Amino acid sequence: MLQSLNDDVGKLILRLTLGILMLFHGIPKILGGVAGIKGMLAGAGLPEFIAYGVYVGEVLAPILIIIGFYARWGALLVVINMIFAIFLAHSHELFALNQHGAWALELQGFFLFTALALMFTGPGGIGLNRR
Repeated sequence: MLQSLNDDVGKLILRLTLGILMLFHGIPKILGGVAGIKGMLAGAGLPEFIAYGVYVGEVLAPILIIIGFYARWGALLVVINMIFAIFLAHSHELFALNQHGAWALELQGFFLFTALALMFTGPGGIGLNRR
């Protein structure tokens, strides 16, 4: 019983960390729009309407993750969002270190790999459903 509770609390902490931090990352897109993302997509030869997917990956998905409602699907959306972000905006930093010697993409890596972990572990028992 205690082990199950510990697992559920650990998964809740994982969900809240990923969801809240990613939502903070998405709020500026709500307030300022996605014009910059449209430009990056156009520069890569992709249709600009894909930019609106950032609202799914950085607003809707984090809300699903936070409340534990289809959190695995929310995590998958974050993974997709971060793959786009890494290759559209940060591909030149993929193998770079920052001025402190850390990986230049540690924030993007955190979002990507935390979402990937949540996809595999599931949301735990504290949430709206166990999916």
